[in-house]
Amino acid sequence: MTSSGDDPLDLFSSVPTEAEQVPDPEPRTWGVSELNRQLRHSLEEAFPPLWVSGEIGSWTRARSGHCYFSLKDDRSQIRCVMWRRDAAGLPMDPEEGMTVRALSRVTLYEARGELQLQVEALEGEGEEGLWKLAFERLRKRLDEEGLLDPARKRRLPPFPRTVGVVTSPTGAAFRDILSVVGRRAPWTRVLLRGARVQGEGAAVEIARALQVLAASGEVDVIIIGRGGGSVEDLWAFNEEPVARAVAACPVPVVSAVGHETDVTISDLVADLRAPTPSAAAEAVVQDGSALKGLLDDSRMRLGRGLRDQVGRKEVRLRGLRARLGPGVSSILRPLYLRQDRAAERLEASIRRLIAVRRERMAAVAGQVNALSPLSTLERGYAVPLDGDGRVLRSVQELKGGTRFRLRVADGGVPCRVEEEET
Repeated sequence: MTSSGDDPLDLFSSVPTEAEQVPDPEPRTWGVSELNRQLRHSLEEAFPPLWVSGEIGSWTRARSGHCYFSLKDDRSQIRCVMWRRDAAGLPMDPEEGMTVRALSRVTLYEARGELQLQVEALEGEGEEGLWKLAFERLRKRLDEEGLLDPARKRRLPPFPRTVGVVTSPTGAAFRDILSVVGRRAPWTRVLLRGARVQGEGAAVEIARALQVLAASGEVDVIIIGRGGGSVEDLWAFNEEPVARAVAACPVPVVSAVGHETDVTISDLVADLRAPTPSAAAEAVVQDGSALKGLLDDSRMRLGRGLRDQVGRKEVRLRGLRARLGPGVSSILRPLYLRQDRAAERLEASIRRLIAVRRERMAAVAGQVNALSPLSTLERGYAVPLDGDGRVLRSVQELKGGTRFRLRVADGGVPCRVEEEET
């Protein structure tokens, strides 16, 4: 068997020469499944992966995620299948009639014996193709809803206490943000909510991380982003879930995706677009030296303002005092006169009261003096007292040798009984 090598089909077909002709053996009987399997293997071995260009026809995305369609030109068409794993990387489903090129493997669908292409990648012809079309379609829809309106963008807080970050915890973007914040404003807290930033499902993770950070109430501004990459790598930030989450975020959002030349939907919706994650960190925190200069300037302006204000208040008070002086004096003069008269009346009443009390005290003192034993002593009497101060009233208490004190009008005299009276 020979092959020219120019046509892949020559690998499994040949024409013998007349000299080589021999009696044909009995033809082999093939089963349909066996034949289709052999044809599939032969086709897959004969054709390497190749690009096929054509228009999209009958595009269908099944619930399983697999996509079925055809590629056609003006003369023929071929069936195609794109498995879910590969179809998940498409930015959008292509439209009917769109010219694309497909990286494919030629194969045979054994169950029906139909030739088909297994498509591994699909690109729209023209600059950026499907990616550009999907970007423009979403941008236009969001613009019509007003989400790209510059008037809705908010100013960043000048001195945030906590900066939220949504990015990959293992990526260089987060390390760059930490480095810049630590250098410029080391007192600022950085709170990370990690998320995948590329691949299937990354957009949902980014949107959820943004919502969680915003709902925590702990952040004053949020940075979302990642480092550079291809259009496919950055595509999560061009998807609608991320755009909606950025627009609905209650705190300002800074989008920093890729490099300066990369522009994503999240950049357009965010309150501020930064060319890189490092630039985003510089935008959200003030430099320490700049802050010191601002504080020094504020202190000087505050001092001048206080001095001016005090001066104005002082001038105003002088004017009020000058205007109020005569009026206050006319109001207070009758009050002073009433106070003087009241004081005079009070003083006279006190003098009268003291005189009456003195007379009453003198009368009571006379009565007390008349009843006092001292009055009796002043008339020449004396009273004997023992050592405890008790009055000795009987001769029995004055035995010989008894010592006692004789109380007289102006003092006491110590005494001793020499003899008992019989």
